[in-house]
Amino acid sequence: MPCSPALKHPASVSFQHVGCDNILGSDAKEDRCRVCGGDGSTCEVTEGLFNDSLPRGGYMEVVQIPKGSVHIEIREVAVSKNYIALKSEGDDYYINGAWTIDWPRKFDIAGTAFHYKRPTDEPESLEALGATTENLVVMVLLQEQNLGIQYKFNVPIQRTGSGDNEVGFSWHHLPWSECSATCAGGSQKQEVVCKRLDDGSVVQNSYCDSDGKPPGNQRPCNTEPCPPEWFIGDWSECGKTCDGGIRTRTVLCIRKIGPAEEETLEDSHCLTHRPIEQESCNNQSCPPQWVTMDWSECTPKCGPGFKHRIVQCKNSDLTKTFPPALCSDHNKPPVRIRCSLGRCPPPRWIPGEWGQCSAQCGLGQQMRTVQCLSYTGQPSTECPESLRPSTMQQCESKCDATPISGGDECKDVNKVAYCPLVLKFKFCSRAYFRQMCCKTCQGH
Repeated sequence: MPCSPALKHPASVSFQHVGCDNILGSDAKEDRCRVCGGDGSTCEVTEGLFNDSLPRGGYMEVVQIPKGSVHIEIREVAVSKNYIALKSEGDDYYINGAWTIDWPRKFDIAGTAFHYKRPTDEPESLEALGATTENLVVMVLLQEQNLGIQYKFNVPIQRTGSGDNEVGFSWHHLPWSECSATCAGGSQKQEVVCKRLDDGSVVQNSYCDSDGKPPGNQRPCNTEPCPPEWFIGDWSECGKTCDGGIRTRTVLCIRKIGPAEEETLEDSHCLTHRPIEQESCNNQSCPPQWVTMDWSECTPKCGPGFKHRIVQCKNSDLTKTFPPALCSDHNKPPVRIRCSLGRCPPPRWIPGEWGQCSAQCGLGQQMRTVQCLSYTGQPSTECPESLRPSTMQQCESKCDATPISGGDECKDVNKVAYCPLVLKFKFCSRAYFRQMCCKTCQGH
């Protein structure tokens, strides 16, 4: 078999790092100010949270980004319907201007690349490495409540004057500030600032070494107690709304002996006249008002009825009575209300006294009246007929016991057709008719 050709292994390749100085194998790195090999002292960080809003939406300025800024990061706090926009100082929009929304992508603006991102489920963001070659303005197009926009970028420090590189800078204590209180313990502060060594002018703190900054000083001052003075509290509410009331307040003689400490003294320690702690108030006359008397009893005594009372227009101390027109008509108390003392008893039959007996001797009849009356004595038709008392009853008169002496005494009283009828209807058995028709009834 023929031998297969031998495989040659490629020589191993080593990769060397290129520094920011474009030198192979260099470890040089950019600082936060994008200065190669710098110490981060040529710029300062600007960051914050913009959470203002507009009631009806529109474009609103978030922050201005000065020329030369680096490491620019603009980001919404939460997902919203708002849009980050970017424009020049001269109002030329680069991203999301004129109410037109751009697709997320890379934009070459002001000498650097801005990366505009708008994920569906994450907050919107705008980032650039910088440095920018012009001043820019970050805007927000508000369509709903602003939930917050965070911004952060590094701004180059503006150094003015000639020969700054040769001038030294150092930390200095300012003179003591004025005491924060005139008595009872205040404090003085001595702040630390960065100064130029050549002319002693105060410059930004970034010119001095932050690690070597000494602490500021603070000391107490004016620790003696304050002179006694009157403490005067707020007036209380007036005891009356009109016709003169009284209001009061607290008045104390106090002395401040510390920043948060006071003591109460006798009134004699305060040299000025003691303020009043009581005075009259609301001395204007009260307007006339309605005054009510007690309710009357319910009338009638049963069933639906009414109670009445007297309502008068009087002054506040009830000494004068005014015409009703001087009191407000819309809040006049009622003078009559409905009432009931229970159901009324039903109408009932009321019988009269029995009349005289129709017979002078023996059995007869007597009559009486029977009326259906309500509980007030008015005639009614609602009495049950089944309970109606009788209007006539039988009666008997005691006859004279003197015997009749002879037949001549037995005679009919009536000379008309009365007695024949008594005989015909067999009423002779009744004492009354027998007496009246004695002769006709004889033998029957």
